[in-house]
Amino acid sequence: MLRLTANRGFRFNGRLFVYLFFVAAIFMKLVILHRNLHALYIDMNLLDNLIAIGSILLVSFWTFWLPSRGRGIALGVLNVLLTVLIFADLVYYRYFGDFLTVPVLLQAGQVGELGGSIRELIHLADLWLIADWVVWAVVKLGLRWTRGDGGRRRTQLSGYDSRSFSGHSGLGSGSFSPVSFGSGGRRAGGRRFGRLFSGIGVFLLGFALTMGPIRFYTQTWAMGLFENNWWNVSLYNVTGLLGFHYYDASRYLKEHLGGGPKVSAQEQDEIRQWFDEAGQRRIADNELFGAYAGSNVIVIQAEAFMNFMIGKSIGAQEITPNFNKLMGESLYFSNYYHQTGQGRTSDADFSSNSSLHPLPTGSVAVRYPTHTFDMLPQILKTQAGYTADAFHAYEGSFWNRNNMYQAMGYDRFYSKKDFQLDEPLGWSLGDKSFFRQSLDVMAQEKPPFYSFLITLSSHHPYTLPASVQELDTGELKGTILGDYLQAVHYVDAALGEFVEGLKREGLWDQTILAFYGDHDNSITDKAMYEQFLGKSLSDLDMHQILNQVPLLLHLPDSQHAGVYEEPAGQLDLAPTLLHLLGIHSDSYYMMGHNLFADTGTDRAADRLVVLRSGAFTDGERYYIPSADNLFANGTCYNLAGRKTTAVEPCRAPHEEAMKRLRISDQVITSDLIATFRKEDQGVAR
Repeated sequence: MLRLTANRGFRFNGRLFVYLFFVAAIFMKLVILHRNLHALYIDMNLLDNLIAIGSILLVSFWTFWLPSRGRGIALGVLNVLLTVLIFADLVYYRYFGDFLTVPVLLQAGQVGELGGSIRELIHLADLWLIADWVVWAVVKLGLRWTRGDGGRRRTQLSGYDSRSFSGHSGLGSGSFSPVSFGSGGRRAGGRRFGRLFSGIGVFLLGFALTMGPIRFYTQTWAMGLFENNWWNVSLYNVTGLLGFHYYDASRYLKEHLGGGPKVSAQEQDEIRQWFDEAGQRRIADNELFGAYAGSNVIVIQAEAFMNFMIGKSIGAQEITPNFNKLMGESLYFSNYYHQTGQGRTSDADFSSNSSLHPLPTGSVAVRYPTHTFDMLPQILKTQAGYTADAFHAYEGSFWNRNNMYQAMGYDRFYSKKDFQLDEPLGWSLGDKSFFRQSLDVMAQEKPPFYSFLITLSSHHPYTLPASVQELDTGELKGTILGDYLQAVHYVDAALGEFVEGLKREGLWDQTILAFYGDHDNSITDKAMYEQFLGKSLSDLDMHQILNQVPLLLHLPDSQHAGVYEEPAGQLDLAPTLLHLLGIHSDSYYMMGHNLFADTGTDRAADRLVVLRSGAFTDGERYYIPSADNLFANGTCYNLAGRKTTAVEPCRAPHEEAMKRLRISDQVITSDLIATFRKEDQGVAR
């Protein structure tokens, strides 16, 4: 920032100051973001700092190629854009535990719909992200005051030329050239070459600072990072935030503009073989196969309805009294896991109806709604003559449902516009009215019918009006967990009214009812759960709490009731329902288990439940991956004693878990089911 001149000695270079101020400001915002990612427990080390600084240089080097005034404006605009990106990532991470991706940004219209949830996720301390704007405004005001006080007089302060500072440091007029060209540097050609070489130099420096540490990471503990479907947080831990977004954008462009990922003929054969073997494991001609053929099927996907509070009371009140009552005449799967990713509710919907894993980034409904899948509503329509309808009292465009539900085979999608908003609550319509109006439609349907309902009243941030609050949450009153339990209690009451309505309409004894939670409630405060449950919780306890949701399955004759403790997941729902209806699922490309199939000799392998994060359980072991996603750094538990063990016993199921996630991703992104169907038709001819 000091430049030697012939007559003045050292002179302050305000143009260099502008750029360095920009780099320092964005770097501090990245540090603030990282310190707010409490789930990582990883401090930024020297290499991480170099990656952050290098990535800032890489996104801004091109500003050196602009004329002096344009460069300052560009840096200002770039500062604003990067600040918005960092802030959006921070808010998104607080809710989803993940970072924004291109597929999510393509659904940016949804952000405005989140309303209260976003407001709850913004903290006062986030104002530090714009502290540099305040500092810069103060500097500008100070410079204007100095110019106004001194006119054209050059004020010398400690050897610095304030006119040089004020004349070249503004965002609108800043300029920087690290090379002094003397009198020739004032020529137009010299200035252009100076800008060119300066930009190239900054680019090379940024490239070295960024790629050097990343290369070191990928040759040591992060080997294979870019070849596998790693969690986005793992990518961030290596590439930094800006590097992650660059990789995500390039991956998206390659995926959609480069013809998509290629799956070799050998890989396709291996995938077919895997599905053939999985289909054979689902076959079971036992007493339950076809026992309820022709029954109506109603599936309720309850928003953020988790398992930890089932059967629990607070004070003298049951939190879910109606659910608890139904357990006495239903099948309750107490170790049922949501298997969602970034798509959350959309993922639960997709996986429960297709028996495939969701994608590691974005939502299948948005990214690949036109690809071919073996969907439950379509199968029931073609194989058993069902009418299939979906009900969700929200905007039909949210998660691209208008298009996705048509592709899934639904005859009609009843969205917000189809409901009378006579009970405005939370995001839209209260679940009591939602169930009541949906039942009015179902009562007019010709059986058999399949109805898929998505509730909404227990959505984050869980704030219900006092008029519908019927649960005394005691010491939790006013906390987010207390609000959550209040919302769940309301949803449970709505469920009770819905069941009574089914009985009045004469549908109860003709219907299979499935009720499950879609995902966790985004409340990760361990102390709150310990306060509610009245005991200390281990890492294993917390991981299960945050990933278990209940599945309640009521059969028309109320038979086979009981608590089923074997592990299960959302991928298992579709093949299990098909079994009850007498429809074999072995010919469909489904990955889930038939929960009523007799397990083979390796019972644990037949019950393997894989989460999108790479965690898994087989009922005997439970594996939690590490932040770097290296198998050896993960934690393996023996569920019998709920203690950690050597990680090696988890290796084989871990390899199978990774294989399943990879196969599912390939099937979805490369539209392999359509390819397989065409090949099968060709053979048939």
